[in-house]
Amino acid sequence: MKKTGASLVVYALEQLGIKHTFGIPGVHNTEIYDQLNKSESIDPILVTHEGAASFMADGVSRTSESVGTLVIVPAAGLTHAMSGIGEAFLDGIPMLVISGGVRRDTGKSYQLHQIDQGKILDGLIKKYYLIENHASIISTIYRAYDTAISGEPGPVYVEIPAEIQMFQGKVQDMPVYERKVDSHHIDYQLIQKATSLLMGAKSPGIYVGWGAKDATEEIRILSEKLVAPVATTMQGVSVFPANHPNHVGVGFGNSSVPAGRKAFEKCDCLLAVGVRFGEIATGSFGMDVPENLIHIDINRKVFDKNYPTKVAIEGDAKNTCQLLIENLNGRNWESTKIKEDLHKTISRNKEKYFHEWKKHRKNDIVSPGYFFESLRSALPDDAIMVVDDGKHTFLSAELFPIHKSKHFISPTDFNCMGYCVPAAIGAKLSNPNNIVVGIAGDGAFLMTGMELLTASTYKVGVVIFVFNDGELGQISQFQKIPLNRKTCTVLGKVRIEGFATATGARYLPLNNDFEIDAVIAKALEYSAEDTPVIVDVKIDYSKRTMLTKGVVKTNLSRFEMAEKIRFIGRAIRRHITG
Repeated sequence: MKKTGASLVVYALEQLGIKHTFGIPGVHNTEIYDQLNKSESIDPILVTHEGAASFMADGVSRTSESVGTLVIVPAAGLTHAMSGIGEAFLDGIPMLVISGGVRRDTGKSYQLHQIDQGKILDGLIKKYYLIENHASIISTIYRAYDTAISGEPGPVYVEIPAEIQMFQGKVQDMPVYERKVDSHHIDYQLIQKATSLLMGAKSPGIYVGWGAKDATEEIRILSEKLVAPVATTMQGVSVFPANHPNHVGVGFGNSSVPAGRKAFEKCDCLLAVGVRFGEIATGSFGMDVPENLIHIDINRKVFDKNYPTKVAIEGDAKNTCQLLIENLNGRNWESTKIKEDLHKTISRNKEKYFHEWKKHRKNDIVSPGYFFESLRSALPDDAIMVVDDGKHTFLSAELFPIHKSKHFISPTDFNCMGYCVPAAIGAKLSNPNNIVVGIAGDGAFLMTGMELLTASTYKVGVVIFVFNDGELGQISQFQKIPLNRKTCTVLGKVRIEGFATATGARYLPLNNDFEIDAVIAKALEYSAEDTPVIVDVKIDYSKRTMLTKGVVKTNLSRFEMAEKIRFIGRAIRRHITG
């Protein structure tokens, strides 16, 4: 039979269960868009910028069983989308990128958009595929999808030259997609070694990341069997429920909240699952990891990078943890007193820390403690929280308890500003029955806030809380502490309300602690009408998070004495003299 390449592309995406594509049509992919328009199961979403398209796709992948998919033009579409592609690559998020390509049947050079996309993408994706003929389109897209979701997930890129999209070519059949089982042999001897270490520990601890997102129940069982506190990475903050008495928060080092530091003080064996011990998660590598480290991850390359392991087990988090549970089942050494002491330590320190953020209500600014307390009270457990990159990220992680896995998403290792608004739209499109709220600093919001036009156009009722302090808050605070300067971190004056006017979103100002409950309620009411909402929050950033204080302390401690004296002396002089 003869089929156009564009029709084969859309058929393959339909077989994969793709519900939305994100991007902008152009001369090199217009045939694909024409076929998408005919699809009964895929809605193509027009964005205002391809960078936002890749963040939307990221939000789809992180919060649903679907894989976020882009359909973009080559060259400019690619370079615009690379921020979100890079975020997906470093964070281990599956993404399928379908790109047009220049014609190869004309014999002409210097065509519009003619660049070597494979070279540009080298080091930023799991695999690049160039379609050579019609017969390979369906199988290649299936293979690309399998690559994206197998092992440590990540983005893949499929380039389809324009002439293949436009013209008909012969194909033998139209195969349906059959998912390949990603089987992974787990070394049982290593399971036994890990079990022995855990059984011999007096004070074991568990540290989990995004790689354990589907192993929440197994982690809970292990935690309760071992009477072990559970800390998470920043990206994996949702992996273990914050309302479990063994949950301590993000990390357990200098940059962690007191509950984490206290609960892990005497940790003599650490079970780390689905983590990479990255810079943000460890507070600039400021965590003291015990010698008895058991590290479980699907990607063997992460082992022994920053902390040496006693036992390194390559395997899927859920299956590996289940094997550990089975090995531990014959032994029950749980002590009621140990459990009670652990729960008291964690709850007491959590309560004390939360109280520090709620000393008294203010009538001229919004206190983070009261804001997050009210927001948590107003939202059901299955609400999805999306944050951006900035000071609000760490405030959210410290002050907003998450109770369900994959219900808190953030840009982490690529750490890209501008993530929140489009990722929230992607999350809402994939989870239309869930409340989706986003928190973005004003600097991050300025990067992609116009994407609320996309939300209005497609009736996506997200609520975006803009933490508005007129600065790039996290960096300005890092500047202020040692330098007493704010170089290029003070933003120009902007009226956030103008974004609502321009995009068709609702606008609500939130100016003080006494307005919090009413404004949140009104925002949720508006969003239930399938209308995006901007809440302009006059946030109080005067109190520093534990991460900010801890990172400064950790990095300063590593300086040579002469440099440490110079930095401290300069800070003192500048804070005295201005």
